[in-house]
Amino acid sequence: MAKQRDGGRSNLLGQLTSLTSSLSKTALGVLTSRVGGLTLDIGRTLILDRGQRKLLSEEQRAWMARAGEAIQDARQTTGLSRDELARSLDLDDKTVLQAMEQGSATVSFDMILRLTSLLARNDPIPFLIHLVRGFNPRLWALAEDWGIGRLPTLVARDRQWMNIYRGNDAARQLPDADFDEVIAFCESALAMAVQFKQTGQAPSIAQPSAPRDDDAAD
Repeated sequence: MAKQRDGGRSNLLGQLTSLTSSLSKTALGVLTSRVGGLTLDIGRTLILDRGQRKLLSEEQRAWMARAGEAIQDARQTTGLSRDELARSLDLDDKTVLQAMEQGSATVSFDMILRLTSLLARNDPIPFLIHLVRGFNPRLWALAEDWGIGRLPTLVARDRQWMNIYRGNDAARQLPDADFDEVIAFCESALAMAVQFKQTGQAPSIAQPSAPRDDDAAD
């Protein structure tokens, strides 16, 4: 059974590796702009030296740093030392894991799946997104080329909204009528914020009408 799983995983990695060789010109252009002058291998986990890191675009270095922080945060949350996690990943050299956490390594898709299964079983999607986007830009470019690269991002955004609500105990305890008013206010505020980001202009807010003379006399 274990051999079948390993064989299936190897077959999947082989398919993904071959697919990345046929990225569209658009996807290749996006990949080039993000990665810079260095081609990151989809099937290998490698420590990058300083010279190789300089070949990466500033955007890609930032994404790799965020992915490394995600690994470190998840490892510390689970209470694992770097040595313990390295052993669980069957890494003979723990400096590879250290390089991952520092955002100075490429990470194979197989390793990304293993990290996700060990560190993010309860909430794997955001973690997987961070790692694929940061450590495997060829796979991310492939996903975008297929038109599915945006789906994980949308899922992560939905989760962010849910976490805002879940983190506010007072909002969860509101009576239904009050909660409906808060939701209406949030919808209005969101629409205004989106309009401002799209147009650069704050939406006009209707001013209350001035009181009539007969109302003033009363």
